[in-house]
Amino acid sequence: MTTTEETQITQVNTVTSSSSPNIAFYFQLAVLVIRVIGTAANALIRYPMVASTQHKKHVLIFNQNALDFFSCFSLVINYTVQFFNLSLVGALEYWLCTITISDCLKT
Repeated sequence: MTTTEETQITQVNTVTSSSSPNIAFYFQLAVLVIRVIGTAANALIRYPMVASTQHKKHVLIFNQNALDFFSCFSLVINYTVQFFNLSLVGALEYWLCTITISDCLKT
């Protein structure tokens, strides 16, 4: 009886461990899509404010939007590099690699 119980436990662990990478993949993909949509939405808000010179009247909203835009944009770069395993060579790519590997930009 103990051998069948051990076999059943092993089979359950195998199923759980094989589904874990799929969940991580879909989570990273969902985060990337949400950040791309957030970056586009913030850009759509910033453009009319600058075009109509309303950014001078609503400084707090404009600055909050700027912070949100750059946060979303930096996370899009971070997740894109990690998601697609891009190879980075050169001086600029060295700093980009250092920032993305160390996860400095994640909030």
